[in-house]
Amino acid sequence: MPDTPPILLHCCCGPCASACIERLLAEGRTCQLVFSNSNLDTEAEFDLRLENLRKVAGHFGLGEVLVDPYDHQKWLDWVSQTPDFAQCPEGGERCAKCFEWSLGRAASFAADHGMTFTTSLSVSPHKNSQKLMEIGGKSPLFEPYNFKKKNGFLRSIQLSQQLGLYRQKYCGCEFSHAATKPEDAPSGN
Repeated sequence: MPDTPPILLHCCCGPCASACIERLLAEGRTCQLVFSNSNLDTEAEFDLRLENLRKVAGHFGLGEVLVDPYDHQKWLDWVSQTPDFAQCPEGGERCAKCFEWSLGRAASFAADHGMTFTTSLSVSPHKNSQKLMEIGGKSPLFEPYNFKKKNGFLRSIQLSQQLGLYRQKYCGCEFSHAATKPEDAPSGN
């Protein structure tokens, strides 16, 4: 069997990335992780999610996580191109614009490192995988993994519990945070 090429995994957080990494490694892929999440509402949240992603990388024996520096204002400028972006419902046009941002950044990292890429975003039942594949597919470097399949989300929960990971209860931007019900607010686990 010929060697499979390495793949860059855009990671939204440690919990989601965990099951994706496990699946890619089981398929014989070599993974490089990139954390690009300027959509997160605070730098403290960015740091906490990065810390947990590094914990996952260590668990799987992966090297250094590539980090796209936090720049929430640039992300806001990008999503504000969507009409009425602040009032868009979760899963709406603002989220599609956010996917464009994240996957565009990941494509740039992949090109710089001579790799293809995919995203851990597709493991979440709260994300539209068809929309992710459509947006990602605009890059010839994108590999359309739908990590929800094969019980990916359930596996991510199991791995998160095993590793003691912080599991956030909102996507990350201030708009998703504002839409979170009080009983769903971030608890730190």
